[in-house]
Amino acid sequence: MVSKEQRQRHLARAKHERQQRRRAEARTRAKQRNSLIAAVLAVVVVAGGGVWIASAVSGDDDKGGQDPTVNAADTAPPVNNAPKTCAAPEPGEPAAQSYPAEPAMAIDTNAAYEMVLRTTCGDITIALEAAKAPRTVNSFNFLAEQKYFDHTQCHRLTTEGIFVLQCGDPTATGNGGPGYQLPDENLGGASYPAGTVAMANSGPNTGGSQFFLVEKDSPLPSDYTPFGRITGGMDVLQKIAAAGTADMSSDGAPHENVVLNTVAVTKKT
Repeated sequence: MVSKEQRQRHLARAKHERQQRRRAEARTRAKQRNSLIAAVLAVVVVAGGGVWIASAVSGDDDKGGQDPTVNAADTAPPVNNAPKTCAAPEPGEPAAQSYPAEPAMAIDTNAAYEMVLRTTCGDITIALEAAKAPRTVNSFNFLAEQKYFDHTQCHRLTTEGIFVLQCGDPTATGNGGPGYQLPDENLGGASYPAGTVAMANSGPNTGGSQFFLVEKDSPLPSDYTPFGRITGGMDVLQKIAAAGTADMSSDGAPHENVVLNTVAVTKKT
């Protein structure tokens, strides 16, 4: 005859084995999904919030009834509990302005321009390519003057397949923009090595205010206007990337609270 204590141990062991199987299956699905994404690079970094073409094959969770022996904590989404190292944001809220049209050309396309992102994680300095992407650089010059980027949050970090931090959306949802769209520029033979700064978009000629910083060489298609390169603060970007995402996925909100306290564009003399 099986004692009550033996039966409880048996039930506990069976519950543990079910939980372990579910976790193993979830890890296998995640690895398959990430391998597919990395293999085909089926990604579009968009101003409308990053759309993975391969998303249709992700997350095929078991649709069966919930096992009553599994606690809610067993099925809760993962959370990155690593300590955060970046500073608190400076006081202020995004202006979230909208403009009726692309700004008139106001930069000298033969001059050198520099953009400095003062972030909660450290400063990042970017040499802008005014001659190769004049309308894009002119737009950033205008938006920086309007303090459009100040107090905005970098909302997306991708750490597999491509290695980018996406910023420039005052709403931090992936859907924000300045109210106008920019044409693609500088796409002939465009590549995205580490340190590249390029425009996010939702298709041809749909650039707005969202941009991404490339942390490692990324074999993206030549669809995203490269308009600058990081000349200082690459270690800041690498620190943000090393901390991973908030939910420990390969594509999501950064674990670190990355806020652009101020963004300034200056003409170099």
